[in-house]
Amino acid sequence: MRRHVLSFAVLALTVSTLISAQAQTPAAAINHFKDGVKKSSQGDLDGAIEDYSRAIALSSQLSTSRKKSAANSFSGSDAETDDIRVIDPFTADAYSNRGLARYQKGDYSGAVDDFNEAIRIKPNLAPAYLNRAAALRSNGKYEEALKDLNKAISLNKTFVEALTNRGSLYHDLGRDEEALVDLNHAIELNNKVPEAFYQRGFVYLVFGKYDASIKDFDRAIELAPTMAWAYQGRGTGLMKQGRMQESIADFTQALKIKPDLVWAYLNRGLSKVYLGDEAGAQLDFDQCLKLNPNLKAQIDNKVELARALRRLAK
Repeated sequence: MRRHVLSFAVLALTVSTLISAQAQTPAAAINHFKDGVKKSSQGDLDGAIEDYSRAIALSSQLSTSRKKSAANSFSGSDAETDDIRVIDPFTADAYSNRGLARYQKGDYSGAVDDFNEAIRIKPNLAPAYLNRAAALRSNGKYEEALKDLNKAISLNKTFVEALTNRGSLYHDLGRDEEALVDLNHAIELNNKVPEAFYQRGFVYLVFGKYDASIKDFDRAIELAPTMAWAYQGRGTGLMKQGRMQESIADFTQALKIKPDLVWAYLNRGLSKVYLGDEAGAQLDFDQCLKLNPNLKAQIDNKVELARALRRLAK
């Protein structure tokens, strides 16, 4: 039942800005890489992908089986084929960052292909394993994602993002005791990572530790005031404690930040049912079903429970 109200958060990702340039790395390749990083930070993902593709082409060499110049391979598809013989480990960074841009565009398969190339060139590139895990997870390949996170952590025992992400993945797999170990460790290493706090907050919800959960969501919101899922999580904890008006305020804030957050509509509706606002609740449930029609049966069951709790509270 917990999957109905808890987050399915996107894994935290890193942007590799460390350029492992060698003496033979063309200056133009480095410049295109830097331009790609800049465009990524500005949200121009298509432009970033083009620049990373140019960096890949310029720092790679076509095999003799393809009589084609690097200048004609800027599209990206040619630059990632097996017919390119990489002569510069710098290329791994360009593949890794292009994979991240593709991930952010929702091209998970393309992202995996790029991370595969980055790892082939530099097998110990920990961020590439972290990011490939994100793309694999988005494709529903949880166990493969877990293997990548394990590898990232084996390469860097203090890799906070990887520990946070593995904790999140353990939670999604129902392995919450293991999730808590990873998230505690991540927070011990760095207590300024909001994702670690809000992920641990959801784990505490599973254990029924609502005070601890709300405290973690408070901290996540303090660190990242626009994190919609943190408001959704805190609202859930408040709802579990019977603090319905406060929960409604948090769900409303979550929806201001992320209007398509289906669980915020569902939970806000349930809070309204508990308070006797059936009309207001129905508006939320209608919006919830527009976003996900498959939730009809779940809503009906939860509404009956909320009504029962309302009767008991009288």
